[in-house]
Order: sequence, then C-alpha cells, then structure tokens
Amino acid sequence: MTHLCFIGLGSNLGEPRDQIERAIADIGRLPETSLLASSAFYRSAPIGYLDQPDFVNAVIKIRTSLAPRQLLLALLGIERQHGRERTFSNAPRTLDLDVLLYDDIELREPGLAIPHPEMHRRAFVLQPLLEIAPDCAIPSVGLASEALRKCLDQALEKL
Repeated sequence: MTHLCFIGLGSNLGEPRDQIERAIADIGRLPETSLLASSAFYRSAPIGYLDQPDFVNAVIKIRTSLAPRQLLLALLGIERQHGRERTFSNAPRTLDLDVLLYDDIELREPGLAIPHPEMHRRAFVLQPLLEIAPDCAIPSVGLASEALRKCLDQALEKL
C-alpha cells in the first residue's frame, strides 16, 4: 500500500540551496518511494533562536510504502549524511527534514507527530505546501490556505 506524504525541508548552514537539492534527490531514492512534486525555494527568517542566518525552505510531495516511523528514520539518516547536528532547540542546521502530512492520519508517538504540530503556524511551510497542493487540508486544523492567512506577518521571499 502506498501513502501520499508531504515533507518540509530547511537549511541555513553551508550552501542551503545545494543541501535542499541534494536532500530532495536523496529522498527520491529511498526504497519504495517516489518524488511527485517539489515547491520553489523560499527564504525565511529564523524562528525561536534569532541569532543565525535566514533559512531556505521547500516542501516536496512523495508517494511511499514506508510506514510513518520508517519514513522518519530514513529522513533522520539523510539529515545525518548532510552533517546535521542537534545542539539545541531551533539551532542553525545544515538540513532539517520534517514529515508534515502522511495521508490524512493523525499520529502522536514519542519523537513523531503527524501532522507536524507547528506547520499550520509557519508561512515557510504553508506557502510552499500550497504551491504543490492548493487544496490541501491539515487534519484537525482545516484548509492550509486558511492557516496561511493567519501567518501574513511572517516575511517570506520566493527565490
């Protein structure tokens, strides 16, 4: 059985655009996984810890047979391959990969929450998501387009 998933990508260390491009290719090579769509890249200001460079963000749409936990573990492996270090919350990073949506399931397990619990509050997730899935709905939240309207104060630049 295959599943439709959306993955958020972000980077603000090294060469962020290159990191994201390579990560998209890496995700497309995961077993039982195919890349269906990729958004444009967007520049956004950091959230939380502000003393760091701006981020480059994107969202991709994939089809996969991997279970949610398997997908998460595969994404964490890709982050490690790209030099990701988890020093503190909201720290600068070479690569950040988040499972945003997995079909229309809602899942809360240690280390894994689907839909991503903050996605509906982040323009840098919602704008690229809507670019590739204009009618997207977030379980227990509603339309992504409505959520984006509440984030208009967040600066976002399409690259």
